[in-house]
This record gives sequence, structure tokens and C-alpha cells, in this order.
Amino acid sequence: MVGALKGGFVDRWIMAKGRTRTHAPLKLAVMRILGIESSCDETGVALVETTGSALPRLLSHALFSQIEMHQAYGGVVPELASRDHIRRVLPLTRQVLAEAGATLAEIDVVAYTRGPGLAGALLVGSGVACALAAALGKPVLGVHHLEGHLLSPFLSADPPEFPFIALLVSGGHTQLMRVDGVGRYDLLGETIDDAAGEAFDKSAKLMGLPYPGGPGLSRLAEQGNPAAYKLPRPLLHSGDLDFSFAGLKTAVLTQSQKIGPAAHTEGAPERADLAASTQAAIVEVLVKKSMTALKTTGTKRLVVAGGVGANRELRAQLNAACAKSQVRVHYPELHLCTDNGAMIAMAAAMRLQAGVQTAQAVYSFDVKPRWPLQELTPV
Repeated sequence: MVGALKGGFVDRWIMAKGRTRTHAPLKLAVMRILGIESSCDETGVALVETTGSALPRLLSHALFSQIEMHQAYGGVVPELASRDHIRRVLPLTRQVLAEAGATLAEIDVVAYTRGPGLAGALLVGSGVACALAAALGKPVLGVHHLEGHLLSPFLSADPPEFPFIALLVSGGHTQLMRVDGVGRYDLLGETIDDAAGEAFDKSAKLMGLPYPGGPGLSRLAEQGNPAAYKLPRPLLHSGDLDFSFAGLKTAVLTQSQKIGPAAHTEGAPERADLAASTQAAIVEVLVKKSMTALKTTGTKRLVVAGGVGANRELRAQLNAACAKSQVRVHYPELHLCTDNGAMIAMAAAMRLQAGVQTAQAVYSFDVKPRWPLQELTPV
């Protein structure tokens, strides 16, 4: 297997580039899909297996985070991210196959993140996926990154059922959607400026917390008083389901200037109070808008996905609000909240099972760095 990865599949890819092999639609009793995620600063690879109409099963997955590398720059450096994906993706693929007890020959489809994301990073994953599929003579399937997040709770021990309201909340996206099935998504509201994850990260940076700031701010908030500072809740009473967090970031900046050096001093209670107040403002908006979406649509099931979905306070408040309204709420497993290959393989498997997309042996790949989820169409 290692030899197959090292010794020549790229050469065979060069020979096959741009060529289309015709495959009949996959109708296998058992199908294995390899998923590759490389949209930003995490390299993920996973293998899932489908059996008939049952939910796909995760056989193994591996993830490498570039956080430590980007910390020195205070944020993601796209060129460095792309280069690191190149270094990591093949070793992670070997690891996943070994842990699953599988071989390259047993892969039926190679899936990859087509977008949205950093163009260079996406090209690494798509290039490797198409090269590997060409060498194996297997079809490929490009997956929407946000659909991966959206369907990731189906990997959990308590998978949801359709229909549901989805709160997609991450570093780059904050959206509410009604989901009636795989590929059937109705956008209800989204952020008009900064996403919730950006608000966490940018506010954390104002407090002198290291990259990535969001998780650090949440940990610091546990030591503070969420009512210490009165911060705005943008668009909380707007009458629609859109979000806005840019104004909150400005309010945090203003408040930190009023506090003075203590806002950036480790161990200062004012700093913890500011973190707690910031988190409280973000969480209140997310919870209120989510509950409004459930009420207006009459839906009794909520799915929360994306990196911010791991936030403890958000989960606690959503759990309480949903219990009060007799609504079921579902989350991905904590280790699958961030970008990962499992969600890409899972989304590909579910699209194939639902018949909304076919995997094709077309190796002249392209990527879509900007790709709204509502533009996702059956292929």
C-alpha cells in the first residue's frame, strides 16, 4: 500500500489528466468512500462505509491541525497552509487505511472538499484526490465544505432525522437553514458581516489572547461575570433571522480601551469579565435566532454544526432552551466539530445514497473558493 502511494500514482495521474473514464452509476451493496479535507488550516482524511440504505459508518479518520505553525503570525497564512497540506495528506491517508484494515484497492470513491475555502489549500486536496482516483481507476466526488458540517451530526451516536433547522456556526460562516433532506436546503438567515467565529477570534485578539482566540476566550469566560459589561446584541430584535457581529467587535474594542491595561493582563478579573460578557452576547443572539427559526417553521429538531458548535456555553443554553420548547437538539461529536475528513466522506456517502449526485471519473478538477451552500445543485 505504501509503495502504491509513493511509487508512481502521480506519474499515472499525469498521463490520465483531463481524461474522462465512463463509469456506470455506483450501485454497490457495500461502498467505501475516502474523504479528504484541506479547505483551511486542518488536513483531514477519513474512510466511511455504506451498506444499503443504512447510515454510513465511520471506519477511521485522522486529522492534523496547523494551529501551532500559524500562531507565530496571529492567523492563517494561506501559502504555509497549502504547503503543509502537501506534507500531511499522504501520511494521513496511510494512517487511515492502516487503522481501518483497508487497502487502496478497496476504495470505491475518493471525495474531497471542492469549496469554499482557501484556493491553494483546496487545490492540494482536490489534486491528490484526483491523482489517487485516476491511479486506481475510481470515480471522484467534490463536496461542499458547509454541507460536510451540516451532515456531520449523522456521525454521532444520536443522529438526527429530517427535517430539521440547522445552525451552521464557524469561523467564516453563521447561517440558519431549514433542511428537508440531503441536498434540500432553504437558507433562512445568515451573517451580513462578521461570522460568530470571527467575533470570538477578533475579540480574543483585542484581549491579547493567542491564535486561535475563540477557544481561549471561552476558557477565560468561565472565570468571569457575563453581566459585568453591557455589550450590544446586534440584530437581536430585527424581526428576521440574519446575524451581525461586526458591531460587537467594535464594542469590545471600546470597552477594552475603557478598562485599560487590565483588559490585556493575564489573571486580571476585568479581562475574564470582558471575555464572559463577549461570549454571553454572541451566545444570546445565536440561541434566540435559532429558537425563532424553530418556532416560525414549526420544526421540532435542531442541528448545530461547525467549530463554534463545540462552545460549552452555547451548548448549555441551547440545551436548556430546546428542552423548554420540547425540541430535540443534535451536535457532532466534539472531535468532529472542527474541519475534518470524516464529514467530507460522510457528505459524499449520503449524497450518493440519496441519488442527488453521482461520482464520476473526471479528473480535470476545479475548486470553488467562494461557493454559497444555496447554490449547491444535484450533479
